[in-house]
Amino acid sequence: MIAPEPATLRGSIVTLVPLEAAHAVELARVGLEPGLWRLQPRPVESVADMEAYVESALADQSRGVSLPFAIARASDEALIGSTRFMEIAPQHERLEIGSTWLAPSAQRTGANVEAKLLLLKHAFDVLGAQRVIFKTETLNTQSRTAILALGAVEEGTFRRHLIADDGRARDMVYFAILAGEWPEVRARLVARLARYATA
Repeated sequence: MIAPEPATLRGSIVTLVPLEAAHAVELARVGLEPGLWRLQPRPVESVADMEAYVESALADQSRGVSLPFAIARASDEALIGSTRFMEIAPQHERLEIGSTWLAPSAQRTGANVEAKLLLLKHAFDVLGAQRVIFKTETLNTQSRTAILALGAVEEGTFRRHLIADDGRARDMVYFAILAGEWPEVRARLVARLARYATA
């Protein structure tokens, strides 16, 4: 596996563009809905919070452990969310897809399905990953359902694995897709996207 470098990943519904500090204000316009951050390590409640969120993501990128993207609507290039490769470990041929959020108006539009397809294609077909991980808090039923719908396999729960900024212990559920499972997962995602195209 090669280490990921900033790249633009284009689809018909969304385009994933390398995250930049200048994106923070536009992301704040669509990303301050409290429900987006209820089960996250820290809430994003203001433009300043979003600027700090982006700054932290870019700091992780500079250390080589993360590659963050802004999610843009393909039709008009308006930013509608963010996602990233994280916990990048080329020596173990694995990485994680996470820290994904979408503006409420972009949910259930196919944007998340296509974003995941673009990221998985890049991870498996370009970077040569053998394992792509997803994790979410046990309380986040919506996220767990969405990850299973991708075709990822649930592998177990790490109890009290992370601590939120407010001191709340977070039990995290781990899922993964292996390279040998990717062709079936890709076919499933392509079929799901086709339903959005005909809707």
